[in-house]
Amino acid sequence: MKILTFAGSLRKDSLNKKLCGVVSEIVKKNNLAEIEFVDLQPLNIPVYDGDIEASTGIPAGVQQLAQKITEAQALIICTPEYNGSIPGILKNTIDWLSRLKPVSLAGKPALLLAASPGALGGVRSLWHSRQPFDVLGTQLYPEMMGVGKAHETITPEKTLNDAKLQANLERLVKDYITHAKKLV
Repeated sequence: MKILTFAGSLRKDSLNKKLCGVVSEIVKKNNLAEIEFVDLQPLNIPVYDGDIEASTGIPAGVQQLAQKITEAQALIICTPEYNGSIPGILKNTIDWLSRLKPVSLAGKPALLLAASPGALGGVRSLWHSRQPFDVLGTQLYPEMMGVGKAHETITPEKTLNDAKLQANLERLVKDYITHAKKLV
């Protein structure tokens, strides 16, 4: 099984990119699947604009991401929380992906995670992020998880320094992959 992971953030030192790294280490360490991280920043996805689509078509970065999603059997998406909701870059990426037919997200199993410097760990964004994925037919795993105080919790070794939280994340990732394998 091939899993694609990406963060709904562009920042170089994004906590959610780091959480993707923690997830990747869990997958690799436990030999659960093949996993690939895609950084949205170099894809240069513009703000969705129907005039751009009409004049120049779907941007190359969107096409590249859609191809990678199509080639993967499952997704793990880590999203920050912007003002209690879905970050603009993630929503914009979903909007562009919806313009390609067939929609690469349709039918794809996905796990949503969040990391935030706040105590709630970005969980409010997870509920808002579910909606556009659900509308496009993404098979969202029912359980989600936020990592609070992520700037202190995520280590340079791509683990969480809280053993209980690390164990919960490992269990969730393993359960999700077991579930996703049944769907593909």
